[in-house]
Amino acid sequence: MAHAVKHNGRHKVRLVAGGHLAETPIDSAHSSVVSLRGVRLLAFLGELNGLKIWSTDIGNAYLETYTKEKVHVIAGPEFGDREGHVLIISKALHGLHSSGLRWSESLADVLREMGSFASKAEKDIWMCDKGDHYEYIAVHVDDLLIASKDPDSIVKLLTEKHQFNLKGTGPIEFHLGCDFFRNEEGVLCYGPKKHIEKILDNCRRICDTWPKPATSPLVTGDHPE
Repeated sequence: MAHAVKHNGRHKVRLVAGGHLAETPIDSAHSSVVSLRGVRLLAFLGELNGLKIWSTDIGNAYLETYTKEKVHVIAGPEFGDREGHVLIISKALHGLHSSGLRWSESLADVLREMGSFASKAEKDIWMCDKGDHYEYIAVHVDDLLIASKDPDSIVKLLTEKHQFNLKGTGPIEFHLGCDFFRNEEGVLCYGPKKHIEKILDNCRRICDTWPKPATSPLVTGDHPE
Protein backbone atom coordinates (compact mmCIF):
# COMPACT_ATOMS: atom_id res chain seq x y z
CA MET A 1 0.00 0.00 0.00
CA ALA A 2 1.44 3.39 -1.02
CA HIS A 3 0.40 6.49 0.94
CA ALA A 4 0.71 10.10 -0.20
CA VAL A 5 -0.44 13.60 0.74
CA LYS A 6 -1.39 15.69 -2.31
CA HIS A 7 -0.56 19.40 -2.79
CA ASN A 8 -4.06 20.36 -1.57
CA GLY A 9 -3.75 18.33 1.63
CA ARG A 10 -5.84 15.42 0.35
CA HIS A 11 -4.69 12.04 1.63
CA LYS A 12 -4.37 9.22 -0.91
CA VAL A 13 -3.63 5.52 -0.68
CA ARG A 14 -3.28 3.04 -3.52
CA LEU A 15 -2.58 -0.66 -3.90
CA VAL A 16 0.51 -1.14 -6.06
CA ALA A 17 2.28 -4.14 -7.53
CA GLY A 18 5.87 -5.05 -6.65
CA GLY A 19 7.16 -4.60 -10.19
CA HIS A 20 10.68 -5.61 -9.10
CA LEU A 21 9.30 -9.12 -8.53
CA ALA A 22 7.78 -9.40 -12.03
CA GLU A 23 9.68 -10.31 -15.19
CA THR A 24 10.71 -7.38 -17.37
CA PRO A 25 8.65 -7.38 -20.61
CA ILE A 26 10.57 -8.13 -23.82
CA ASP A 27 8.67 -5.43 -25.73
CA SER A 28 9.24 -1.72 -25.08
CA ALA A 29 7.04 -0.36 -22.29
CA HIS A 30 7.98 3.31 -22.81
CA SER A 31 5.17 5.83 -22.43
CA SER A 32 5.70 9.54 -23.14
CA VAL A 33 4.08 12.62 -21.56
CA VAL A 34 3.56 16.18 -22.77
CA SER A 35 6.55 18.45 -22.21
CA LEU A 36 6.38 21.61 -20.12
CA ARG A 37 7.16 23.49 -23.34
CA GLY A 38 4.10 21.87 -24.88
CA VAL A 39 1.94 22.95 -21.94
CA ARG A 40 3.23 26.52 -22.28
CA LEU A 41 2.54 26.59 -26.03
CA LEU A 42 -0.94 25.15 -25.60
CA ALA A 43 -1.80 27.79 -22.98
CA PHE A 44 -0.46 30.46 -25.36
CA LEU A 45 -2.54 29.11 -28.27
CA GLY A 46 -5.62 29.04 -26.05
CA GLU A 47 -5.16 32.65 -25.01
CA LEU A 48 -4.35 33.74 -28.57
CA ASN A 49 -7.53 32.16 -29.96
CA GLY A 50 -9.91 33.07 -27.15
CA LEU A 51 -10.27 29.51 -25.87
CA LYS A 52 -11.16 28.54 -22.31
CA ILE A 53 -8.31 26.73 -20.56
CA TRP A 54 -9.35 24.01 -18.13
CA SER A 55 -7.49 21.29 -16.28
CA THR A 56 -8.69 17.98 -14.89
CA ASP A 57 -7.30 14.82 -13.31
CA ILE A 58 -8.52 11.31 -14.16
CA GLY A 59 -8.91 9.45 -10.86
CA ASN A 60 -7.40 5.96 -10.54
CA ALA A 61 -6.46 6.10 -14.21
CA TYR A 62 -4.47 2.86 -14.39
CA LEU A 63 -7.46 0.90 -13.08
CA GLU A 64 -9.40 2.04 -16.17
CA THR A 65 -7.40 -0.36 -18.35
CA TYR A 66 -6.06 -3.91 -18.32
CA THR A 67 -2.53 -5.25 -18.23
CA LYS A 68 -1.09 -7.62 -20.81
CA GLU A 69 1.54 -8.84 -18.37
CA LYS A 70 0.90 -12.30 -16.93
CA VAL A 71 1.15 -11.60 -13.21
CA HIS A 72 -0.24 -13.48 -10.21
CA VAL A 73 0.06 -13.47 -6.43
CA ILE A 74 -0.53 -16.12 -3.80
CA ALA A 75 -3.21 -14.95 -1.36
CA GLY A 76 -1.98 -14.52 2.21
CA PRO A 77 -3.87 -14.84 5.52
CA GLU A 78 -5.46 -11.39 5.04
CA PHE A 79 -7.68 -13.00 2.35
CA GLY A 80 -9.40 -15.27 4.90
CA ASP A 81 -10.61 -18.58 3.49
CA ARG A 82 -9.08 -17.68 0.11
CA GLU A 83 -5.58 -17.97 1.60
CA GLY A 84 -3.31 -19.95 -0.68
CA HIS A 85 -5.37 -19.25 -3.81
CA VAL A 86 -3.62 -18.02 -6.97
CA LEU A 87 -4.97 -14.53 -7.79
CA ILE A 88 -4.52 -13.24 -11.34
CA ILE A 89 -3.81 -9.51 -11.75
CA SER A 90 -5.97 -8.20 -14.60
CA LYS A 91 -5.87 -4.42 -14.02
CA ALA A 92 -2.86 -2.26 -14.92
CA LEU A 93 -1.73 -1.66 -11.35
CA HIS A 94 0.89 0.93 -10.46
CA GLY A 95 4.23 -0.82 -10.23
CA LEU A 96 3.88 -3.10 -13.25
CA HIS A 97 6.35 -2.40 -16.05
CA SER A 98 3.82 -1.77 -18.80
CA SER A 99 0.94 -0.09 -16.92
CA GLY A 100 1.87 3.40 -18.11
CA LEU A 101 1.86 2.28 -21.75
CA ARG A 102 -1.40 0.34 -21.39
CA TRP A 103 -3.12 3.43 -19.93
CA SER A 104 -1.63 5.68 -22.61
CA GLU A 105 -2.95 3.36 -25.34
CA SER A 106 -6.39 3.19 -23.72
CA LEU A 107 -6.70 6.98 -23.39
CA ALA A 108 -5.45 7.45 -26.97
CA ASP A 109 -8.28 5.20 -28.21
CA VAL A 110 -10.80 7.34 -26.29
CA LEU A 111 -9.42 10.60 -27.70
CA ARG A 112 -9.43 9.23 -31.26
CA GLU A 113 -13.06 8.15 -30.78
CA MET A 114 -13.81 11.76 -29.75
CA GLY A 115 -12.45 12.97 -33.11
CA SER A 116 -9.00 14.09 -31.97
CA PHE A 117 -5.63 13.29 -33.54
CA ALA A 118 -2.10 13.53 -32.16
CA SER A 119 -0.07 16.61 -33.07
CA LYS A 120 2.88 15.95 -35.37
CA ALA A 121 5.00 18.28 -33.24
CA GLU A 122 4.23 16.50 -29.97
CA LYS A 123 2.19 13.33 -29.86
CA ASP A 124 0.83 13.95 -26.35
CA ILE A 125 -0.98 17.08 -27.54
CA TRP A 126 -4.25 16.04 -29.17
CA MET A 127 -6.05 18.30 -31.63
CA CYS A 128 -9.60 18.39 -32.94
CA ASP A 129 -10.66 20.43 -35.99
CA LYS A 130 -13.80 22.41 -35.07
CA GLY A 131 -14.06 24.22 -38.42
CA ASP A 132 -13.10 27.76 -37.49
CA HIS A 133 -10.60 26.72 -34.79
CA TYR A 134 -8.84 23.78 -33.21
CA GLU A 135 -9.35 22.57 -29.65
CA TYR A 136 -6.48 20.94 -27.79
CA ILE A 137 -5.94 18.37 -25.02
CA ALA A 138 -2.46 17.96 -23.52
CA VAL A 139 -1.91 14.62 -21.76
CA HIS A 140 0.51 14.08 -18.87
CA VAL A 141 -0.37 10.51 -17.72
CA ASP A 142 -3.72 11.22 -16.00
CA ASP A 143 -3.53 15.04 -15.95
CA LEU A 144 -5.30 16.76 -18.85
CA LEU A 145 -4.99 20.37 -19.97
CA ILE A 146 -7.93 21.37 -22.19
CA ALA A 147 -8.09 24.43 -24.45
CA SER A 148 -11.54 24.70 -26.04
CA LYS A 149 -14.44 27.09 -26.57
CA ASP A 150 -16.63 24.50 -24.84
CA PRO A 151 -14.48 22.43 -22.45
CA ASP A 152 -17.58 21.32 -20.55
CA SER A 153 -18.68 19.21 -23.54
CA ILE A 154 -15.33 17.38 -23.48
CA VAL A 155 -15.67 16.76 -19.75
CA LYS A 156 -19.20 15.41 -20.20
CA LEU A 157 -18.01 12.98 -22.87
CA LEU A 158 -15.22 11.71 -20.63
CA THR A 159 -17.48 11.28 -17.60
CA GLU A 160 -20.81 10.21 -19.10
CA LYS A 161 -19.78 8.16 -22.13
CA HIS A 162 -16.39 6.84 -21.06
CA GLN A 163 -17.17 6.69 -17.32
CA PHE A 164 -13.94 8.39 -16.19
CA ASN A 165 -13.85 9.70 -12.62
CA LEU A 166 -12.58 13.27 -13.06
CA LYS A 167 -11.28 15.44 -10.20
CA GLY A 168 -10.31 19.10 -9.92
CA THR A 169 -12.14 19.95 -13.13
CA GLY A 170 -12.57 23.59 -14.09
CA PRO A 171 -10.71 26.73 -15.20
CA ILE A 172 -7.02 26.10 -14.71
CA GLU A 173 -5.56 27.12 -11.34
CA PHE A 174 -2.95 24.44 -10.61
CA HIS A 175 -1.39 22.02 -13.09
CA LEU A 176 1.78 19.90 -13.07
CA GLY A 177 3.23 21.63 -10.02
CA CYS A 178 2.49 25.17 -11.22
CA ASP A 179 -0.08 27.76 -10.18
CA PHE A 180 -1.88 29.51 -13.04
CA PHE A 181 -3.15 33.03 -12.37
CA ARG A 182 -3.82 36.35 -14.07
CA ASN A 183 -1.85 39.49 -13.28
CA GLU A 184 -3.32 42.97 -12.80
CA GLU A 185 -3.50 43.37 -16.60
CA GLY A 186 -5.43 40.11 -17.03
CA VAL A 187 -2.52 38.27 -18.64
CA LEU A 188 -2.40 34.53 -17.90
CA CYS A 189 0.76 33.68 -15.95
CA TYR A 190 2.08 30.57 -14.28
CA GLY A 191 4.70 29.76 -11.70
CA PRO A 192 5.38 27.18 -8.95
CA LYS A 193 4.05 29.30 -6.07
CA LYS A 194 2.81 26.41 -3.91
CA HIS A 195 6.00 24.46 -4.58
CA ILE A 196 8.20 27.38 -3.50
CA GLU A 197 6.05 28.04 -0.41
CA LYS A 198 6.42 24.39 0.60
CA ILE A 199 10.22 24.55 0.18
CA LEU A 200 10.41 27.73 2.28
CA ASP A 201 8.18 26.23 4.96
CA ASN A 202 10.32 23.08 5.13
CA CYS A 203 13.48 25.20 5.35
CA ARG A 204 12.02 27.25 8.21
CA ARG A 205 10.82 24.11 10.00
CA ILE A 206 14.14 22.26 9.67
CA CYS A 207 16.57 25.19 10.09
CA ASP A 208 14.33 27.31 12.34
CA THR A 209 15.01 30.32 10.13
CA TRP A 210 13.99 31.73 6.75
CA PRO A 211 16.46 31.53 3.83
CA LYS A 212 18.28 34.75 3.00
CA PRO A 213 16.58 36.76 0.20
CA ALA A 214 18.32 36.57 -3.17
CA THR A 215 17.66 38.22 -6.51
CA SER A 216 19.32 35.40 -8.49
CA PRO A 217 20.17 31.71 -7.93
CA LEU A 218 23.77 32.52 -9.00
CA VAL A 219 26.41 33.50 -6.45
CA THR A 220 26.96 37.28 -6.39
CA GLY A 221 29.84 38.27 -8.70
CA ASP A 222 29.98 34.83 -10.29
CA HIS A 223 30.69 34.77 -14.07
CA PRO A 224 30.18 31.21 -15.34
CA GLU A 225 31.13 32.21 -18.89
